[in-house]
Amino acid sequence: MLLIIAAILLFGTVGYHVVEPRYSFFDSLYMTVITVTTIGYGEIKRLSTTGRVFNLTLIAVGWLGIFLVVRMGGQMIVEGQVLKFFGRHRMDKKIASMRGHYIVCGYGRVGRIVCEEFQRHRTPFVIIERNPELVEEIIQQNYVYYQGDCTHDQSLIAAGIDRARGLINAVAEEADAVYITLSARQHNPDLFIVARADSFSAVQKLKRAGADRVISPHVAAGSRMAMGALRPNVVDFMTIASLDGEEGLRIEEVVVSARSSLIGKSFKELDVRAKYGLNVIGIKKPDGRMVYNPPAEQVIDGGDTLIMVGGGEQLSKIDELCAPVDERESTR
Repeated sequence: MLLIIAAILLFGTVGYHVVEPRYSFFDSLYMTVITVTTIGYGEIKRLSTTGRVFNLTLIAVGWLGIFLVVRMGGQMIVEGQVLKFFGRHRMDKKIASMRGHYIVCGYGRVGRIVCEEFQRHRTPFVIIERNPELVEEIIQQNYVYYQGDCTHDQSLIAAGIDRARGLINAVAEEADAVYITLSARQHNPDLFIVARADSFSAVQKLKRAGADRVISPHVAAGSRMAMGALRPNVVDFMTIASLDGEEGLRIEEVVVSARSSLIGKSFKELDVRAKYGLNVIGIKKPDGRMVYNPPAEQVIDGGDTLIMVGGGEQLSKIDELCAPVDERESTR
């Protein structure tokens, strides 16, 4: 619309100046404005016959342009384009203010579940989705999103990949998934990438592309179904632990800071169960080694990842438990 208005003003200004050389560019612009808007002021200088012919032409062109502008403006209002524009602007501001968030590529069957889990755990995230129908569903859920193609670098940059903590690659197409992983790793070498693989061949490709974790929904579902038949009570317990609400049983992990007061102490000394009501069921050491059901004599090292089971209120104390000494003192 602005281009149409600018084109009319440019056409009239240049036209008056060429047809009537006595008119300066400012005089020509002034004549164009009062002619197109039909204000009705008189001519600055008397027009020649050629000038009057051009004047009639400008009136016709101007009114045609005004008709197009009004029609396009009405159509934008009817179709909600104006609201979408301002909504997009607000969404861009939200994304620009986010730090340490996750990017979810693709809002399909897998991506939808990922977003629900992030929402339940109050984890900030941005969705990248190109399908307009799915975008409408995302808007209804009030999620932060960017409408675009995940395989385009522009979409990843717009979603704040340089400031993101991790990326969930939930795209089903193998080629697209590999390309997204490669691009994401290039933009942010420290990004934690979890990728979806729908075939066994895709697993190795995604790992070579830079994915930290590759998960196959089919393998996970098959394993879960087998466990459901062989050990149904165990599966029920794990389901409650992973899906229960804030006040129910939950499993969480926390990294012990390098300056935490826990370093060098054993679980027997800390008595985590009695003091905090938490059960430590595993430790992942900095070298990747896993210690399952650690004994009471197990000593905690800096960089250890503690895997704990407890209630929502109990697990809220995890950060205080493992935070650096100076941070714990500053919060008291």
